[in-house]
Amino acid sequence: MVNAVVVAVLLMIVLCLFRLNVVLSLFVSGLVGGLVAGMSVEKVIHVFTDNIVDGAEVALSYALLGGFAALISYSGITDYLVGKIINLIKAENTKVSRSTIKVILIVALLLLSMSSQNLIPVHIAFIPIVIPPLLSLFNELNIDRRQIALVISFGLCFPYLLLPYGFGQIYHQIIQTGFTKAHHQIEFDMIWKSLLIPSLGYIVGLALGMFYYRKPREYKKDKAIENAPKELKPYVLGVTIVAILATFLVQTFTESMIFGALAGVMVFFLSRSFKWFELDKQFTEGIKIMAYIGVVILTANGFAGIMNATGDVKGLVESIANMTGDNKLIAIILMYVIGLIVTLGIGSSFATIQIIAALFIPLGEQLGMSTMALIALIGTAGALGDSGSPASDSTLGPTAGLDVDDQHDHIRDTCIPTFVFYNIPLMVFGTIAAMIL
Repeated sequence: MVNAVVVAVLLMIVLCLFRLNVVLSLFVSGLVGGLVAGMSVEKVIHVFTDNIVDGAEVALSYALLGGFAALISYSGITDYLVGKIINLIKAENTKVSRSTIKVILIVALLLLSMSSQNLIPVHIAFIPIVIPPLLSLFNELNIDRRQIALVISFGLCFPYLLLPYGFGQIYHQIIQTGFTKAHHQIEFDMIWKSLLIPSLGYIVGLALGMFYYRKPREYKKDKAIENAPKELKPYVLGVTIVAILATFLVQTFTESMIFGALAGVMVFFLSRSFKWFELDKQFTEGIKIMAYIGVVILTANGFAGIMNATGDVKGLVESIANMTGDNKLIAIILMYVIGLIVTLGIGSSFATIQIIAALFIPLGEQLGMSTMALIALIGTAGALGDSGSPASDSTLGPTAGLDVDDQHDHIRDTCIPTFVFYNIPLMVFGTIAAMIL
């Protein structure tokens, strides 16, 4: 019997590889998956419509933060800083100086993306603020943007898998809840210890990816940076700093990215440092940067709802149990493959845990796996596919920042590199963990 989830996910991947828009790919794949499962067209549409609202808050948050990022850029502070660095590079223009700045940039972006998951939990919201202004600098240094995509994706995924803080705390709580619902009690402190070995896959993948994409890559130079302001007015600089602080503080206290973004936007509008109609135009343009991500997230939620409604994920697991028997290694590998398929389709590791935990835990217990091995299995299976999924914010975020000048392809330059260099090592180290723990 044909499995609807497998059909839908594979179709979605193929359509994306053939450069069909991600939103349309999710629509078509979800419809086909629902029909294969025996659902009527009316039922598929109803399920899709009911589930898209689950992503509405996140979608609006990202759109508003995109607008806020555009206002920061319009203030001139980012162009000013990037222009200073480019002038410094041209002044020295030595291989050592260029390499030094490149390393500093990559390390800074790595730390920033990692801290966006815990210290300042804004997730991908920092990308439209930080990345677009740096593109001119990346071009000047001939940095392969696939390296940057790998760096950002690492920072978005590695911390939540291993560290029980910020988004990591949420992820680990979901794992614990999954075990509780499966009547298998675990201590919260056991989770990060169990995921220590699998998380090494991200470190190995990052090292391999940085080496593979180490060669310079030419991009069209942006001449706009040459017109960057030679100096910044103290008042404009002060307004920008206050706006950024207001965004972070309001988001921290309200736990809402929507109100955080609105706070920063209102600081700009009320400061009277720029004409209102100019700010409005820039704000609207900025919304467009991240609004597409919001649409994809909404569509992905609808797609995920259809996949859940088919009930075929359970069928996949049952097929594994019948195929593998008591062969622990093969069963583990196949469970990881299922986790990969589900996450690639849904685009969210956080949502995947809820689906697979209830199915994988009894199967793992039947195979005689220890509690820590089960945690490693569930945590790794959930994370698989987050890097690499066309519908994941861990890939959509980097692309939104790197493709502002239409020189970075979502599938070929973000999804494929992150899929190869993160998912494969993660499966290898996850299998090792599940076998030895």
